[in-house]
Amino acid sequence: MATKIRLQRGGRKGYAVYRIVIADVRAPRDGRFTEKIGTYNPNTNPATVDLNFDRALYWVETGAQPTDTVRNILKGEGVYLMKHLKGGVKKGAFDEETAQKKFDAWKEAKEKGFDSVRDAEAKAKKDAAAARLKEEKKQSEEIAKKVAEKKAAAEAAAAPAEEPAEAPAEETAEAPATEATEAPAAE
Repeated sequence: MATKIRLQRGGRKGYAVYRIVIADVRAPRDGRFTEKIGTYNPNTNPATVDLNFDRALYWVETGAQPTDTVRNILKGEGVYLMKHLKGGVKKGAFDEETAQKKFDAWKEAKEKGFDSVRDAEAKAKKDAAAARLKEEKKQSEEIAKKVAEKKAAAEAAAAPAEEPAEAPAEETAEAPATEATEAPAAE
């Protein structure tokens, strides 16, 4: 029986999550499968892969053909590197312990790369948040300055308006007095 290592779709609309399965080449994508060896979630950054490494290595060594996406996933997880190293052990190029050391060194370097990417992304988010906060403070200061100018203008407009309001009151008070003094003179 010819087998394939392929992805089987799951999840909801717009948020696909895949199972990595071993299936017969004639089976449909979401149909019957022989064994589930992991999951793949491309929606996270970086994509999340949960893989049963030993079973994946077994199936690759027995000749199961992966699809292109699954091949990239298996390469990223080191399944093909381990297959290559085990081939070197079988040929006598080095022993099992050396092969495991090489694989561990590769895995550690890969984890450091992921950590640096995560750190850079976190720093970029922090810097962007600081820049937004700075811009927000600048806008707040500008708005506060405009409000202060409007208040000052309103106070300036209100102060001269109050003085002329008092002045006509005095003039009106004086005007009847002059009229009163003039009126008896007219008699």
